Amino acid sequence: MATFKIAHIKEQGQEMIIVPVNPTFGRKSRTEQQQTMDALSFAARSAGLAGTVVTIWSDGHRMGFIAPRPWHPFFQSTGIYSLVMANINRELIIPD
Repeated sequence: MATFKIAHIKEQGQEMIIVPVNPTFGRKSRTEQQQTMDALSFAARSAGLAGTVVTIWSDGHRMGFIAPRPWHPFFQSTGIYSLVMANINRELIIPD
């Protein structure tokens, strides 16, 4: 079972389920990343959360993310990782 702390926020009129993940996530294959995102989306729907799952990660120097293209300017803005971490307000659980 994996537990993820998330920020479920509404930004720019969009429901976002932002999931900080381990920095190694950025080095996984696209297939592995998509499998994790699919599992997170399923867990979010099962928990009754509306919105689109976005993953973010930081290695301490750079932040990476997977988000819909129209949201890229928001996630590329300065300080977004700190903003997300300050707005952690839920948990998602992915069963084994």
